[in-house]
Amino acid sequence: MYRTKMPLVLASASPRRRELLGLIGISFEIRPSEIEESEFNGDDPALTARSYARKKAESVARQEGDRADRWYLGVDTIVILGRRVMGKPADRDQAREFLSTLSGRQHQVITAYCLLRPQGRELVEKAISSRVKIRAMASAEIEAYLDTDEPYDKAGAYAAQGVGASLVEAIEGSYTNVVGLPLAELTTDLLRLGIIEPKTGHG
Repeated sequence: MYRTKMPLVLASASPRRRELLGLIGISFEIRPSEIEESEFNGDDPALTARSYARKKAESVARQEGDRADRWYLGVDTIVILGRRVMGKPADRDQAREFLSTLSGRQHQVITAYCLLRPQGRELVEKAISSRVKIRAMASAEIEAYLDTDEPYDKAGAYAAQGVGASLVEAIEGSYTNVVGLPLAELTTDLLRLGIIEPKTGHG
């Protein structure tokens, strides 16, 4: 649907983000960031997500020597219930606790992205919010889901696009934002910045 006009580097190893970008047909390189998410601000979770997205983009740009005419895309997703921020669970016990807490309740998912072009000193940051309702689960269901190994590299310990889709009762807002990349908003910025363009049948 689109073609890439300027080189784009995805600063993430996430297969979900890779698949979402692939859906719109653009080409990009993958250079995972080594930034570890460790500090969360419950008072301003959107600021936290934007900060980590920017740090990831900047980290990969530095590794590559800030090469000219390249854009770097950093992304960060966090799950919030009240003022509590839930990142990726450290182990099975924490994943169980996350899921038990989310069971039967609505929570917020924020995904922030940063588009960085170091040579041009250009920077675009956005944080998109969606609300997700997880249906009430019995403890046996939670244990069965933990056995799938799906929860352990996901913020909030579930994947809306995987087996965890069976746990999601409702989503208000962007579905792709919950998966890990707000595709509509990002595509708008990629077009506006001239990083991609529509691909016609003659081109």
